[in-house]
Amino acid sequence: MKIDVLLGLQWGDEGKGKVVDVLTPEYDVIARFQGGPNAGHTLEFNGIKHVLHTIPSGIFHEGKLNVVGNGVVIDPIIFVKEIEALKDMNVPINERLVISRKAHLILPTHRLLDAASEQAKGKQKIGSTLKGIGPTYMDKTGRNGLRLGDIETPDFDRKYQALKAKHILMLKQFEFDYELEGMEAEWMEAIETFRSYKLVDSEHLINDNRKKGNKILAEGAQGTLLDIDFGSYPFVTSSNTITAGACTGLGVAPNQIGEVYGIFKAYCTRVGSGPFPSELDDEVGERMRKAGNEFGATTGRPRRCGWIDLPALKYAIMINGVTQLIMTKADVLSEFEKIKVCHAYMHKGETIDYLPFDIAGKDIQPVYEELDGWSDNLTQMQSIHDIPATLDAYIQYLEQKLETPITIVSVGPDRTQTLVRESAWQTV
Repeated sequence: MKIDVLLGLQWGDEGKGKVVDVLTPEYDVIARFQGGPNAGHTLEFNGIKHVLHTIPSGIFHEGKLNVVGNGVVIDPIIFVKEIEALKDMNVPINERLVISRKAHLILPTHRLLDAASEQAKGKQKIGSTLKGIGPTYMDKTGRNGLRLGDIETPDFDRKYQALKAKHILMLKQFEFDYELEGMEAEWMEAIETFRSYKLVDSEHLINDNRKKGNKILAEGAQGTLLDIDFGSYPFVTSSNTITAGACTGLGVAPNQIGEVYGIFKAYCTRVGSGPFPSELDDEVGERMRKAGNEFGATTGRPRRCGWIDLPALKYAIMINGVTQLIMTKADVLSEFEKIKVCHAYMHKGETIDYLPFDIAGKDIQPVYEELDGWSDNLTQMQSIHDIPATLDAYIQYLEQKLETPITIVSVGPDRTQTLVRESAWQTV
């Protein structure tokens, strides 16, 4: 049985949490493969909104195993708070959740280093969530990180103190005031709580389930355009957010990847700094932000908004080997009589339809095509056959341009506001 992958194709916030929740009944195992508490996967059902940061989005479903993979970085304080919130909802955590021993730990000093580094950048800051993600991955690749399995070893305290001492030395290069004692006490308390949860060798668990024929869905965080290698560098995250990241983040061989679900919004958003060719820094962008409630689930920061960007989407589809597309937030575009699509860029005097090396600065301008919009309220629609003709035309237009079938259309935040579509698109 091959492993399916679900990931975002833009700059994150595409609606991955909701879609994983919708797809979970079809799977036995849901596994997060990268990122950390900088993620904010939002799910909504029974009139209640839930935001998950590290725990996989299948946690609310009975009989499903949720795995935090080795590619994830974990802040014990945030993780324990997330678990406590789920316990308050009577979610049986110990029955549904296991955590990889090889997942790296975010220390309090990682968070301090993140904040100090971002402050020092001034106007050149990258828009970090200040969760300590970058410094933790740096220690991982620097081969002196602390892993969750280390808490089971007798010299855990020595390893912790050695890494903390290194970080304190690094902090001396910054003009940055901090107070570590309180953060450290809370962190150590959270570490003790961790000992009551199931730690596993996740690569064996994942592959054993695959061999048994159990269906596995790998859940990504952030988005393709934030990938450390293929995103809008340096305004990216510190992990591989693409399909290949599922292989290294779970211990899965490349030839064991099956379907790749690529999620994208019917328009574009971005949080923090970095290039955004189709950004609307005007009244239209503000209308889009308000209609879509575009504020970060993790940071609360207002998201930058703009029209859909097809060159960037085609690039993401290529990098990930996407087999099916899922479009979210189609309901938000009901605000607009006309919809624009960025189908190419004007780059150094030439029209191109691909993502170049550098999409920052004035060398790249979006080239738009205008389509008819729809004013219908999509949020109450129960079937894909109920959607207006102009929305159907928009979907078919995107399929032809992206050369990939769109099989699910989301028309609201609730899990019930999901329309399944049988695509007529086929590769020529």
